[in-house]
Amino acid sequence: MPKKILVADDEEHVLKLISARLKANSYEIITAIDGKEVIKKAVEEKPDLIILDIIMPGIDGINAFENLKKTEETASIPIIFITAFPSEELRHKIFELGAAGFVSKPFEAEDLLAKIKRALGQP
Repeated sequence: MPKKILVADDEEHVLKLISARLKANSYEIITAIDGKEVIKKAVEEKPDLIILDIIMPGIDGINAFENLKKTEETASIPIIFITAFPSEELRHKIFELGAAGFVSKPFEAEDLLAKIKRALGQP
């Protein structure tokens, strides 16, 4: 059974790009365009992994992450952050929070896939 990944980004072209790449690698994909939708779909769909943009409308990625980690149903789901505005301070903060990974936009597809496999414990 394929691993289910929830991809959250407010930029439609980024969602399509990541979704296409992951589908081509036999992952099942669910998408969300804001933090509120991420939380809702994570509870409903129980994904194996979440790829979460940091800057989104409404509830941003950091707040969505914190909500997901406080909820028993979603606390153990690994989360990889993705952002167009990386900084060492931000990278340090998200790893302190317990993120499974961090990817800067624009990203290399192979780098993202390697981080996904690592987070899912796949060879």
